[in-house]
Amino acid sequence: MSNGLHQFLCAAALAGLILYGAPPPAPEKIDAQPKVVTPGAQPGQPPSDAIVLFDGKDVAQWVYKDGRPAAWPIVDGILTCKSGTGNIYTKQKFSSAQIHVEFATPYMPNAHGQARGNSGVYLQGRYEIQILDSFNNPTYSNGSAGSLYGQYAPLVNVTRPPGQWQNYDIIFHAPICGKSAGDRKITTPGTVTVLQNGVLVQDHVTIQGRTTSSDDTDPCEDGPLMLQDHFHPDVKETFMQFRNIWIRPLQ
Repeated sequence: MSNGLHQFLCAAALAGLILYGAPPPAPEKIDAQPKVVTPGAQPGQPPSDAIVLFDGKDVAQWVYKDGRPAAWPIVDGILTCKSGTGNIYTKQKFSSAQIHVEFATPYMPNAHGQARGNSGVYLQGRYEIQILDSFNNPTYSNGSAGSLYGQYAPLVNVTRPPGQWQNYDIIFHAPICGKSAGDRKITTPGTVTVLQNGVLVQDHVTIQGRTTSSDDTDPCEDGPLMLQDHFHPDVKETFMQFRNIWIRPLQ
């Protein structure tokens, strides 16, 4: 097709649109723009609007349940829980949030099931995302790594061998309660989505209530993030390791 014919056909088409009342394309409108957030320099690193809870330097953001400063040791930027030292909680309390936690389970070949490399990330101190060495370690499915403990088994098992770093990326929407001061009932249950090592293991599941070994606190109130010091009668010590923990509150 010649250039002249092409221009003629385009003009004719436009004239037809105008003749039969079709509106011309609307000019582009620039409305309110999303907030600018700078992503982390590397995958898993905190974005610019994240609250960094542990960056390898100190545990200033954490306390024990009674309010004492957390005393889990830090060696080479790694936070280690030794059995018997107690769960630790963030000083700050949160509602809905995006949460990133990296962890490494210890090598415990003589332990089995729930005794092997057990810990947990508790959302608001109430809802546990299970940490467990589930690499060649069968147990009840809704108690394996990546489960919402006791409620939902993970969709798949993507656990790495003990000693290797793993991560959880969690999207938590807190329960919604009645708006009146005297109404403390949940009107909309909370939900959680979890990616373990970049793979979806919990797909927007509805939280059925607080999980085992969690704090019995008001579900209508904000709560802290908790890292569990897990006790099991079959093992003396579990040296669970953590690094690079951050949270983004969601409005």
